[in-house]
Amino acid sequence: MTGFRVLSIMSKHKPGSYGEIFSIALPLVVSTGSWSIMHFTDRLFLSRWSEDALAAALPAGVLSFTFVCFFLGTVGYTSTFVAQYFGAGQEKRIGAVVWQGVWLALISGIILLPLIPLSGAIFRIIGHPDNIPELETIYFRIMCHGMIFSLLSNVFSGFFIGLGQTRIVMIVNMFTAGLNIVLDYIMIFGVAGFPAWGLQGAAWATVISTIVSAVIFFILYIQKENRQRYNAVSAIGFQPALMKRVLRFGLPNGVNFFLDISAFSFFVLLVGRLGKVELTATNIAFNVNVLAFMPMIGFAVATSTLVGQYIGRGDPEIAVTTVKRVFILTVSYMTFLALSYILMPNIFISLYGTGNDPVYLQEIRVVARGLLIFVAVYCLFDAINMVYSSAIRGAGDTAFVMRAVAVCSVTVILIPTYLCCVVFHGNIYMAWTFFSAYIVIMAGVFYWRYRGGKWKSMRVIETPPPEIVPEPGHLAESEVMR
Repeated sequence: MTGFRVLSIMSKHKPGSYGEIFSIALPLVVSTGSWSIMHFTDRLFLSRWSEDALAAALPAGVLSFTFVCFFLGTVGYTSTFVAQYFGAGQEKRIGAVVWQGVWLALISGIILLPLIPLSGAIFRIIGHPDNIPELETIYFRIMCHGMIFSLLSNVFSGFFIGLGQTRIVMIVNMFTAGLNIVLDYIMIFGVAGFPAWGLQGAAWATVISTIVSAVIFFILYIQKENRQRYNAVSAIGFQPALMKRVLRFGLPNGVNFFLDISAFSFFVLLVGRLGKVELTATNIAFNVNVLAFMPMIGFAVATSTLVGQYIGRGDPEIAVTTVKRVFILTVSYMTFLALSYILMPNIFISLYGTGNDPVYLQEIRVVARGLLIFVAVYCLFDAINMVYSSAIRGAGDTAFVMRAVAVCSVTVILIPTYLCCVVFHGNIYMAWTFFSAYIVIMAGVFYWRYRGGKWKSMRVIETPPPEIVPEPGHLAESEVMR
């Protein structure tokens, strides 16, 4: 089978082995880990600039990501098409699906532009205390300028991820994350003659790094080998039939991503209504959790990629073996971090603070220590959640994921947290209980769906008609026309 030969060339490891998993996942773990360090450093610098800047950065950053995540989830799903085409040996179709993602990214970026003038009204409605809404608006407006480049970077990096060439993604992301940290330091505090921009500097550093990332991935994508092997440039045209397939599977993935992030964003914004201490402590707890969560994304993306390749190849049982082994790895990793959060919380929390108001700072740290207990508990279930949801998405079961996230986010996070924070004026720990319950329930739902096995018979790419048998390395004419 052509797909098997292609897959064998890609990996020197036995299919479904730990070696193969690590060859795909570790570069992604390092890549997402570098972005974790970037965001961690970003918040750390801002905490030393001012408590208000730290309090404003997370909700504004989360809300900007919330608006773009629907489009990210939709255009980013092209990587699953790449993985399945690659596994099936249909390499000449890969360039076409990447370009459909590019067209979607450009259209999406234009749709998002009106958010810039509306941002002030959005944060006034949210109603955070003191001067926080003004700072949130500044940060949000700047971040909007980088949205279209984030979408394009996601499409072109998804090309390499779908092929299993994750080392390229790692190198580019490490470089741009390092660039962001350097720019953060220069632009927040004012170094080498540059003015101290504080919160604005942090936002512009992120935007500049995002632009650089998109440019580098594009240059790598159009290299000669990719042009010849995958039609990376010649397939630039808009293809309605293929775009329809991308939207059929990508839109539910985008909706799922949007709902999941919206629930998180809504939670952070509502917690901010409880007070500045609660909001800042929540920011710290989530920022610490980034150290665990972001590398997990590397394993999740690797799971989707390998499942997609083996589904395209027509070998779901190897995909099952892969998922089992990823589960063992991720739960072991999360268990170690959970114990660290419970036994050594001060190691993480003590990094934050300006030292300008020791009493206020101590109050924040007390609350943050309590929140890390919640993080320790739910991060174990988050590992289950991410592994099994990624597995079924890699096969194409995006509609179920969308429905599950829609129901659970509304009933477990949105309504209960609103009642807690706005109607009954509950405390921060009650709100975090609802957030943790959402993670636990979603883990159970996706595990149940995975065990049902329906995903094994799915695929997102076209299936050649049974009466047509393409020659090795070639596509039937009817398949090309699709």
